Amino acid sequence: MVLSFTRAARNLSPAVRKVASTRTLATAVGGTVPQKISMSNLEKDKYINYQRIEDNLSVIRKRLNHPLTLAEKIVYGHLDDAKSQDIERGTSYLKLRPDRVACQDATAQMALLQFMSAGLPNVAVPSTVHCDHLIEAQIGGEEDLARAKDINKEVYDFLATCTAKYGLGFWKPGSGIIHQIILENYAFPGGLMIGTDSHTPNAGGLGMCAIGVGGADAVDVMADIPWELKCPKVIGVKLTGAISGWTSPKDVILKVAGILTVKGGTGAIVEYFGPGVESLSCTGMATICNMGAEIGATTSVFPYNKRMGDYLRATRRDQIARASDQFAYNLKADKNANYDQVIEINLSELEPHVNGPFTPDLATPISKFKDAVEDHAWPAEIKVGLIGSCTNSSYEDMSRSASLAQEALDHGLQVKSKFTITPGSEQIRATITRDGLIDVFDKAGGTVLANACGPCIGQWDRKDVKQGEKNSIITSYNRNFTGRNDGNPATHAFVASPEIVTAMSFAGDLRFNPLTDKLTGSDGKQFQFTPPYGDELPVRGYEPGEDTYQAPPQDKNSVSVSVNPNSKRLQLLEAFSQWDGKDPENLPVLIKVKGKCTTDHISMAGPWLKYRGHLDNISNNMLIGAINSENGEANKIKNKLTGKYDAVPAVARDYKAKGIKWVVIGDENYGEGSSREHAALEVRHLGGIAVITKSFARIHETNLKKQGVLPLTFANPTDYDKIKPSDNIAIVGLTDFTPGKPLTLRIQRDNGETLEIPVNHTFNENQIDWFKAGSALNQMSVVNK
Repeated sequence: MVLSFTRAARNLSPAVRKVASTRTLATAVGGTVPQKISMSNLEKDKYINYQRIEDNLSVIRKRLNHPLTLAEKIVYGHLDDAKSQDIERGTSYLKLRPDRVACQDATAQMALLQFMSAGLPNVAVPSTVHCDHLIEAQIGGEEDLARAKDINKEVYDFLATCTAKYGLGFWKPGSGIIHQIILENYAFPGGLMIGTDSHTPNAGGLGMCAIGVGGADAVDVMADIPWELKCPKVIGVKLTGAISGWTSPKDVILKVAGILTVKGGTGAIVEYFGPGVESLSCTGMATICNMGAEIGATTSVFPYNKRMGDYLRATRRDQIARASDQFAYNLKADKNANYDQVIEINLSELEPHVNGPFTPDLATPISKFKDAVEDHAWPAEIKVGLIGSCTNSSYEDMSRSASLAQEALDHGLQVKSKFTITPGSEQIRATITRDGLIDVFDKAGGTVLANACGPCIGQWDRKDVKQGEKNSIITSYNRNFTGRNDGNPATHAFVASPEIVTAMSFAGDLRFNPLTDKLTGSDGKQFQFTPPYGDELPVRGYEPGEDTYQAPPQDKNSVSVSVNPNSKRLQLLEAFSQWDGKDPENLPVLIKVKGKCTTDHISMAGPWLKYRGHLDNISNNMLIGAINSENGEANKIKNKLTGKYDAVPAVARDYKAKGIKWVVIGDENYGEGSSREHAALEVRHLGGIAVITKSFARIHETNLKKQGVLPLTFANPTDYDKIKPSDNIAIVGLTDFTPGKPLTLRIQRDNGETLEIPVNHTFNENQIDWFKAGSALNQMSVVNK
């Protein structure tokens, strides 16, 4: 029988509730270890394995002999082999056993296609797919959802049948954004989860280490292969004081982003601690962890506390709250735990911040933002204010924003800017509808969008400005790269809390400071907003809303999965070729990228999302947003065979057709942003053999390795300047490819001049096997034979 979330929530009898909370306790040094606790209300036969954490940590404490951070407890608590695993922060590669996997619909297509190629009958760990990325914001929630169901029917049918066939839970379109659904149903303190989306760390708000990965990593875990992660460093953020007034949890991460920058968290888990934590709601902590992806962090996490317990109980997970209370000694850092770096923020002194434009780490306190707008000549008029998204769509966010909207309505005002509201889940939408918050937003002139990602990921059919028209928008989202939200490179996107976004939308001007400035009501009298207020959790409880969950069927034999060979949306995968055993030579530089190159530059989202299940079609967007250092233009590079300029994918296809492999040269933090593995798959598919940069973002570097591409870094970053777009390159040393041993680039100039440049890599023995086999998936097939 398929048991939906709605039915499960409403129809649990007292007897069932009693069974669900029954457990036995194992004695441990720090307390009792809860046993047989169901992982979620939707997976009654899958249990939280706190005993594994306890057993692993008893080994680790003896080995390391030092106090442990919370991040260490969770990560080392999930080691595959705690007794023999080499453990050195920033150096060792850990083999881990995550508790679960989550995939959003855009990345799930490729992940499931790869899983199908592995030939396994069922996923090995609890896994879910969430339909949230393919719904374009155009008119309003209901209309946009209906349109998405129609135009994406082929993909949705594939995902529904594939999840049923292989034992994954399926959340239908309209259910909400993956990270909100995970928080409401699956996240639990002390857990380890991987997800095929960079904002998976959202679950850190419930004390879980949740890490964004590419689809190939998800396939490993679903195939019962230990998951590999470089042992993370731990950055501690000590919070003192207490949050209040206009300052929100969003301002914490906006401040941290300004301190650490977009790459300052790379290779590290950010762990929050200190007395200030107690002033944050559970969903507020999730907001902070969610946007931790923008500083490059592996993940972010908070220690278990009462606010998390309250949220678990409010979302009908009382048994997990009780278990977490009992296991709390392992759900917080040990006294005197050692961090690699510590940042301290006094919440009582923290101002609201606005970050941007064009990068999420350009942080400006609200008191200085007016001057920044004028000094940089940013467009002051706010064309659109947008609240919601996976980062800020909790009941608390919506109620605090609605308090401001109601105050403006009381003074006879509507928003001056266009104003959109994105509920994070069907549960949030249903609850804020019941409690009248949607009505307030509607009366204020807002438009409620579908329970989906929408404009946050570029799924926005924007009509109010022309392409190339300079304008400003302000959002409560997490990411604001060039063209990210609407595909317009001239749009200046700023990121703030939903409260600041709401207040500014009534003013229609970036220079408005709601903490000090006044608006004029319809009666001609001036007024100043009072600080926003709202309930952390709904007083009347959450309203589940429409049933949107499909559980795996008991009998999968009748389920068939098919892919039309003529489909433009889906394509079965063919194995990549193995390495030929030789050092590659005469490799042209396809493009030397100048400046920031995110995964949005490498593989754009927005209108390209529809091809995420078809590798050849989506490869037509490879690197079309990257800036060519030769001419300062995007998607215009010289074809060395013809001497003519053409689009990046077209030149790559021409080289591939003639059997010529090529390389990409990149700048700092190459591949920051999304977890999308298409940014690696496309390079491999069109003939790329190496990407050579000053530095990489963590997920993209791993994704390249998984697909058999060499991610290499200049031993001396200034050597980037020595490479010319017209050069040909040989990669020397692959015939003796060894962990820790540098390789050499032999550069051949057009004039006959040659030079050699040393490059580094981070491959271990297992990853070298991926390269030699042609991909990690190829290697998996070899091992399984």
